[in-house]
Amino acid sequence: MNEDVEPQPGHTGPPPGAPVKRLRFRLPDLPQVRQFAEEEAREAGMAEDAVADFVIAINEIATNAVTHGGDQALLRTWAAGGDLVVEVHDKGTWKPGPLPGAVGGMGLWVARLLSAELTVHAGETGSSVVMRFPGKG
Repeated sequence: MNEDVEPQPGHTGPPPGAPVKRLRFRLPDLPQVRQFAEEEAREAGMAEDAVADFVIAINEIATNAVTHGGDQALLRTWAAGGDLVVEVHDKGTWKPGPLPGAVGGMGLWVARLLSAELTVHAGETGSSVVMRFPGKG
């Protein structure tokens, strides 16, 4: 996991010309986020046994975004090199993970375990979590 204090130039974004799907959401919209994630996984050809893990990872990061980062967030997806890339951006700033012995606060850790790659970017314009998942199963 890479935790940048300031975003790197070009740290996120789809390849030129790649179609991007977007979903703006708030806390009450999390069921829609999960449905959107499931549809994206299936459309990308993700292995059936990986779809549930994908949805869990997206739900964890989306929940963090609207509970810790602000009242609204943006989810974007695109294909890159056969993988499905997901970015969740909010207006909050990055805070370190849970303290040892914490009961909650494990969403980022769970998402990191379920994705092939996870990067956190935080700066003055907000926080973004970018995750990469294998597309074709």
